[in-house]
Amino acid sequence: MVALTFPDGARRDYPDGITGFDIAKGISPSLAKRTVAMALDGVVVDLADTIEKDARIEFVSREDPRALELIRHDTAHVLAEAVQALWPGTQVTIGPVIENGFYYDFQRNQPFTPEDLPVIEKKMKEIIARDKPFTKEIWSREDAKKVFADKGENFKVELINAIPEDQSLKIYKQGDWFDLCRGPHMTSTGKIGNAFKLMRVAGAYWRGDSNNPMLSRIYGTAFAKQEELDTYLKNMEEAEKRDHRKLGREMDLFHFQEEGPGTVFWHANGWTIFQEIVAYMRRRLRGEYQEVNAPQMLDKSLWETSGHWGWFRENMFQATSAGDDTEDERVYAIKPMNCPGHIQIFKHGLKSYRDLPLRMAEFGIVHRYEPSGAMHGLLRVRAFTQDDAHIFCTEDQMADECMKINDLILSTYADFGFDGALTVKLSTRPEKRVGSDAAWDHAEDIMQNVLKKIEEQGGGRIKTAINPGEGAFYGPKFEYVLRDAIGRDWQCGTTQVDFNLPDRFDAFYIAADGSKKPPVMIHRAICGSMERFLGVVLEHFAGHMPLWLAPKQAMVCTITSDADDYAIEVRDAARKLGLRVDADLKNEKINYKVREHSLTKVPALLVVGKKEAETRSVSIRRLGSEKQTVMSLDEALKTLSAEALPPDLKRAQA
Repeated sequence: MVALTFPDGARRDYPDGITGFDIAKGISPSLAKRTVAMALDGVVVDLADTIEKDARIEFVSREDPRALELIRHDTAHVLAEAVQALWPGTQVTIGPVIENGFYYDFQRNQPFTPEDLPVIEKKMKEIIARDKPFTKEIWSREDAKKVFADKGENFKVELINAIPEDQSLKIYKQGDWFDLCRGPHMTSTGKIGNAFKLMRVAGAYWRGDSNNPMLSRIYGTAFAKQEELDTYLKNMEEAEKRDHRKLGREMDLFHFQEEGPGTVFWHANGWTIFQEIVAYMRRRLRGEYQEVNAPQMLDKSLWETSGHWGWFRENMFQATSAGDDTEDERVYAIKPMNCPGHIQIFKHGLKSYRDLPLRMAEFGIVHRYEPSGAMHGLLRVRAFTQDDAHIFCTEDQMADECMKINDLILSTYADFGFDGALTVKLSTRPEKRVGSDAAWDHAEDIMQNVLKKIEEQGGGRIKTAINPGEGAFYGPKFEYVLRDAIGRDWQCGTTQVDFNLPDRFDAFYIAADGSKKPPVMIHRAICGSMERFLGVVLEHFAGHMPLWLAPKQAMVCTITSDADDYAIEVRDAARKLGLRVDADLKNEKINYKVREHSLTKVPALLVVGKKEAETRSVSIRRLGSEKQTVMSLDEALKTLSAEALPPDLKRAQA
């Protein structure tokens, strides 16, 4: 007998080998009908699985949030069946669930086109309507390889060979069609519903290796309800409008080109925003942090000591001496992060406990290799600037320093308009790591306590979570995930506690008792990658930047050439107040000028004509509004100057 505990706390005994479906049916036929899977001790499994040991059992309905992954997984299988039904001979490879949907990779002579997607969707709906049950079978390795080889499914044979010998080989069937799969699945194809959509096609190398064959990938998404799909598609449409790459072209901010893959060519407008963000961060750190600068290229021995050469080498760019004739034959690494350089600065000169905490900041450019297919505008690059800092402190100071960083991060995000929900995740020890288990236990215990305090002080705005195994190789970390204007989550800030690197570099301070002790090193970033943060901010505001961040804060536009001299006077007066203002004196109609500067997202247009010149006034037109407000020149400039003041400086003046 097996003893099963239900969500209400009831405990019942059942015969060994009973299935979840039998239990649900025994409770009520309606429960069995609406249940699509079960969870045993929190792990979602097939409802038809047999239960062989005592467990906590939960029945998962289609509306359960845990069922969403099953819906998407099942939809991927139906996609694969539909493709093979429409184009016999197509090989299926893998089709995982991903964030917001799924994809499936296929090999066929003719890549898929967007025009194929409606045809495939129609066939998928036919398969779903048949409502065939998902059934699981365990096959022998040799039988499975023979069946797939006979079908010409060579990729499946390769996958079978990669499965460890001690793992069973599962085959899931939906009617006559079947696939190699780990599962679980819902009870039948009909449970998928029709709230799905195929989104796009793309190319993808088999197993992500450019030496392997190019496959044809179909991306899709699926939801439990049609209204959820509709909301998602609407958000995707809005996200496309907000795409920072599109905004970058419209606003003349930056570009990329083949000669510098993954590196940004900043135009004047984009560099202005970038420098405004850096200037804001510098002001926030003033008085608390020392700003330093460590070398861009360091001998590989330093990276061997830090552990990066062993754990991170495949992501590091290397350099050697200038030529064959030079005596210097050392191997260098272009820095992927700033921490080893900061430790060297800390070690330069004796430090006492009285010097701690020592907070060291750098807006350091780092380089990390990213596969070409992974790069994505400003959001994923190979060269970027970190608003990086390292705090060297005693163990007793560590928790307080983490809270100070937390307060700085939260107030910074609010200043950039991210004042909604925010999640702080604690990422714990990864499988590949340095340091003793005892040191990790100690660090994680302290950070767990800090996480509780962060949640308590968040007033309901802050959610917390645990990310098992996602910490840095040298220590656990907090990850700050902010939410933008259309509900997307972005991980930006981090706080990482490190008991290991200072010890590896023999860094120490003199304690109160005269002994040498390694400091605790806290790695922290607020924006993270400045390039990525700028991209997130662009999309959050859809290019309608607050005045303090706008590259051009206003444009003086003339109605007639009679006002040209006055327009120049207005522009110069605005510039004297520190405003970023240009004048448009082109011989064009005012409506044309309004459209042109609206496309480039200039926040304010100061329209002037003969009348405004005579009365020393301007007509202000705001981006996105048809309304115009006439103000005296002095009043208009005073208003714009106050609005253009960065939020931290406004607080300082309050």
